[in-house]
Amino acid sequence: MLVSLRREYGNLVTSGGQLFLLLIGAKTESAFGMFVCVALMAPLSFIAWTSAYRRSRAVDDTPTSRIASAAQGYAELIGTGKPLAGAPLMSPLSHVPCLWFCYTVERRDSDNKWHTEARGESDASFILDDGSGECLVDPEGAEMLMTKKESWVQGDRRYTEWLLIERQTIYALGQFTTRGSADLELHTDEDVKQLLAEWKTRPAELLQRFDLNKDGQLDLKEWALARAQAKREVAADHRDLRTTSELHIMHQPDGGRLYLISDLAPDGLARKYRWWSWFHITIFFGALIALPFLWRMNGR
Repeated sequence: MLVSLRREYGNLVTSGGQLFLLLIGAKTESAFGMFVCVALMAPLSFIAWTSAYRRSRAVDDTPTSRIASAAQGYAELIGTGKPLAGAPLMSPLSHVPCLWFCYTVERRDSDNKWHTEARGESDASFILDDGSGECLVDPEGAEMLMTKKESWVQGDRRYTEWLLIERQTIYALGQFTTRGSADLELHTDEDVKQLLAEWKTRPAELLQRFDLNKDGQLDLKEWALARAQAKREVAADHRDLRTTSELHIMHQPDGGRLYLISDLAPDGLARKYRWWSWFHITIFFGALIALPFLWRMNGR
């Protein structure tokens, strides 16, 4: 899964689009050109305001529930994060154990400009524990707003990584569902593939475990042993899940409702979205006020 950091940066992209339109209008050096650009800014700002306002209301209006007593449906949870049983998820760049990661690798060209060379994002589920119970959180389709960001440059490449670390406080707003073990859908082949992919991010550890002849690489027989071990670990995880009488799951809601996971507190999230909504609505009304003046200037 690759969400391309759409989340918070959607506001930044929108703001960049508004600034870009202003610059284009100024470069036309004509009242009509500026009129057209400002006219385009108005609906862009209104759409951005609607999006930010909807998010602020969703965070403000949804009360925090306890996992043990949460009603089925749209819910807000706050707790600490921890990984599922088995091998921990490792970030691909810094090789730090984590619950979720997103990364980009950029390369600097001869003009000293950065171009994206690779990017990726994890889709592994993790556990949210609020003291009353545990909830499996599926990040697929969620807007992930994380404050932990690391960036460094090596040679002509720049590496950037966003992480959600174990034991961080997690805020989750989405669809809360409780399923019995009989309702649980588990996909062994997909989970084995994901576990093997995680092992590949730690080649030294992988070789230490399965390179029986110590030649520095895995042959077909040794790779078969690795796959067999991955199947055993996945099977053990699935048995643990199926022996649980109830499984609470947080996932993406239907109908386009906000699905948000963050390490920020809800009041900070709501405040951030309110700030963006005020910014965009100010630009919207500013554009509406400017349009008549620009039209009159164009008629001269």
